Amino acid sequence: MKKYNSPENSRKADVLTLKEGITALLKAYRIQGKLNETVVVSSWERIMGKAVALKTQEVYISQGKLFVRLSSAPLKHELVMAKTRVLDLINAEVGEQVIKEVVFL
Repeated sequence: MKKYNSPENSRKADVLTLKEGITALLKAYRIQGKLNETVVVSSWERIMGKAVALKTQEVYISQGKLFVRLSSAPLKHELVMAKTRVLDLINAEVGEQVIKEVVFL
């Protein structure tokens, strides 16, 4: 009869949790940055709200810059005035500085 505290059932030193394994995989393939960029683009509506998302035509990232094409000139002006706040919200969503600059088109 096996005991629950036996070495056969205990965790081995070389066994990783799923989170640690995924983090190691992303680091090994150097794709953490791309994943973070994808998270920013896909969560644009959640970060900025439904009203801004409805006026957004296109969101993409190139070389650390977030480009946002808007269909409303007054909204564009308002967001340009609050550019640093938008930048802080976006980077806070990911948990690290992924975006260095926001450009409204």
